[in-house]
Amino acid sequence: MKITTKKKDNQKYFYLKHSFRKGNRVFTKEKYLGSEIPKNIKDIEKVFKKEIQDDINDKLERIKDNFQSEWKNIPDSVRKKELEEISIAFTYNTNAIEGSTITLEETREIIREGISPNKSLRDVRETEAHSKIFLAMLNKKELVSNELLLKWHKEMFYETKEDIAGQYREYLVRVGPYLAPDWQEVKEKMNELIDFIKNNKKMNPVELSARAHYKFEKIHPFGDGNGRIGRLIINQILWHAGYPMIIIEYKKRKSYYKALQKDEDGFVSYFLRRYFSVHKKRS
Repeated sequence: MKITTKKKDNQKYFYLKHSFRKGNRVFTKEKYLGSEIPKNIKDIEKVFKKEIQDDINDKLERIKDNFQSEWKNIPDSVRKKELEEISIAFTYNTNAIEGSTITLEETREIIREGISPNKSLRDVRETEAHSKIFLAMLNKKELVSNELLLKWHKEMFYETKEDIAGQYREYLVRVGPYLAPDWQEVKEKMNELIDFIKNNKKMNPVELSARAHYKFEKIHPFGDGNGRIGRLIINQILWHAGYPMIIIEYKKRKSYYKALQKDEDGFVSYFLRRYFSVHKKRS
């Protein structure tokens, strides 16, 4: 959001401008301010932001309603297969982002047919574990808690990284140029994250999932596996609030990494654009 000017008959006129991308197009909303910037510009900005947020929330609600209408019409046996396909796609992409060598088709064979490819045993085991955790998460509504996240982590890595599975780190970690918080702050910051999720039930779940993911990734509480647990958090919040899920695709990982390097609002803007793009037919 920024203040822009337009000229007419050598007179300047001020506007509050907000631009946003939808699909391949950029849309702009403007609010006329007058021939000079009002003294109460902060109050005007606050109202304008609320109008924009209300518009975003309305679109997100439409996505939810249309998804729920579609989902109710799907027979139970077909739903099961659909969730399995989502599990395959989600597991492949989230593991590939973290360096897994398992292909999409190999992921399908592992999950659906129990066929193990001639690949790293670690990658195979983590593929199996991730899918089981994901499907169990869909079937049981649980509050995001330290206990739940530690359980996910232990189940995902107990066969491949036994020394760190199910434990918050007790050492410093660096992600590229980013130095995560000191390990002595991890438990406190994780408690703050859990409280943030619990105390923001009025926030739209799509925005909440984005903010929760960003905060979690900045804490980086585990020695390894933060991305996979963080992306599970996104879909846990979305699914149990009745919203369709989102898969961060491996082929689009660069824009995802770039967004995580921004501030929190910058990441939320990226996330909303991706969500609207993925679910544009429902909006």
